[in-house]
Amino acid sequence: MIDDAELRELLPRLRRFALWLTREPASADDLVQSTLERALSRWRSKRPEGDLRAWLFSILYRQFLDGQRRAKRHARLLSLFGREEEPHSSSLDDIAIAHSTLASFARLPTEQRALLLLVSVEGLSYQEAANSLDIPIGTVMSRLSRARKALRALSEGESPQPPLRRLK
Repeated sequence: MIDDAELRELLPRLRRFALWLTREPASADDLVQSTLERALSRWRSKRPEGDLRAWLFSILYRQFLDGQRRAKRHARLLSLFGREEEPHSSSLDDIAIAHSTLASFARLPTEQRALLLLVSVEGLSYQEAANSLDIPIGTVMSRLSRARKALRALSEGESPQPPLRRLK
């Protein structure tokens, strides 16, 4: 049975998580809406013993990743037809915020931001975060450690080291 009150209680948390992933209020609202649509349409597939909060964060994160993939495909298609997307210019607000901790947080890679939000802000356990992002718990712990270290370095004015890339 769908618990409307519990869903309403989780909306601000879902929106906050979406806002940090997308960095745009309108996109965050769209992401939360598509998350709720997907959750409600697949309600019967939710495990009864599972945590609703972790399940919704999992859906939201996967919806975000799917949207990122679609945007990349769209950009590739535009470039095939000789059209490039226009670069986004920084606003004055972005420049003013660049000196704060939130700006440092925003510079972290998506995976690190997602983990810090889920564990530090939303209070999910390492296991719940691992389940939400569909990664092993050891990966959660190592990524969290690196995310916290990178955030400290960014807050202290150090430039971040470029992320390592896996070559096949």
